[in-house]
Amino acid sequence: MTVQQTFATMGRSTVPLIAPAVVADLGVDPALVGVYVAIGAVAGFLTTMGCGGLIVRYGALRMTQAGMLALAVGLSLPASGWLALFALGAFVGGLGQAISTPSSSHLLGRLAPPAVAPLVFSIKQTGVPAGLMLAGVVTPLLATQTGWRTALLAIGGACAVTALALQPMRRRFDVDRIAGHPLSPADIRANVAAVLRDPALRALCVTMFSFVGLQSLFTGFFVLYLARGLGYGLERAGLVFAIAVAVAVPGRIGWGWLASRLVRPATLLALLGVGMAGAAALAAAMQPDWPTWLAAVVASLFSLTAVSWHGVLLAEVARLSPPGRIGSTTGAVLAFGDAGSFVLPLAFSAALAVTGGYGTGFVIGGALALGVGLLGLRQRLGRPTS
Repeated sequence: MTVQQTFATMGRSTVPLIAPAVVADLGVDPALVGVYVAIGAVAGFLTTMGCGGLIVRYGALRMTQAGMLALAVGLSLPASGWLALFALGAFVGGLGQAISTPSSSHLLGRLAPPAVAPLVFSIKQTGVPAGLMLAGVVTPLLATQTGWRTALLAIGGACAVTALALQPMRRRFDVDRIAGHPLSPADIRANVAAVLRDPALRALCVTMFSFVGLQSLFTGFFVLYLARGLGYGLERAGLVFAIAVAVAVPGRIGWGWLASRLVRPATLLALLGVGMAGAAALAAAMQPDWPTWLAAVVASLFSLTAVSWHGVLLAEVARLSPPGRIGSTTGAVLAFGDAGSFVLPLAFSAALAVTGGYGTGFVIGGALALGVGLLGLRQRLGRPTS
């Protein structure tokens, strides 16, 4: 699950990371990157809302394979250079990539010991920064040396190979699937309604919206910000990004260990919300004459907070889910994250178009995370001890 998460993340982040090369070659507005990210978010929203029944019926491994193949197709389509196929590729790839987390949560929720679930989920979620780190190094290099079209096809091929590599494990891990499980839109509505009725899950939905939205700004615009806004070369910008997301690997494991041993998960998530808001403000304040090492420090702080919280939150969702419904509940909560990754990139693009600068967009995303963090701390501090 860690490996498939790595390649799923790598696939989803490829286009934003090579966006400077695409923008220069096609002569399009950089703000269209936000539209690409938003289209993928809409597709992801549809997947996460409806994937629960599919996971139960076909199995988590089978749906993971289908998702990786869809991501491969979604990366191949834009290689033509047609803007319409960029949009279609974003949609198809978004449909595929979004199944990765609900499927793995379904498996780990069934197999992970509850006492260490935050740590186990966090270890699995290191696939996200690992994928971002690989993408930050490999995709700009491929785009520079062989062209951005070849880079898309190469990463798409790696996603397809991942889907094939999972096949030998399917018989072992899809033992809980129910072949005749019905698929109905009414089940989706009922699942979302059940999540929103639970106050703890409802709070996680709001947290997911703001945190994923801010993360999408970091993964979707930070390299473009360095290259177009601060004058970095594409490979230098990719290196700063890769250094930053490398920090998220031990960061995720560390946050998972803290949530399993020392700090309540809800309290830790609130503190991370405050931290990522501060990191977003620092990113907005960056200047072209800052040394590369300082830019890497700011990017690392952004990554350590905004790209490192997932395992803690997903373990909480699994803990609060009804028996046998972890995949469905996770999908419903993740749908709010997809909504955040739709709304915030569009807000970022609008701010970029109006102001011509990148800082305002990061401030907007940071403000939402700050609100969630302060509200969570208020609820934690105001709760009577037992």
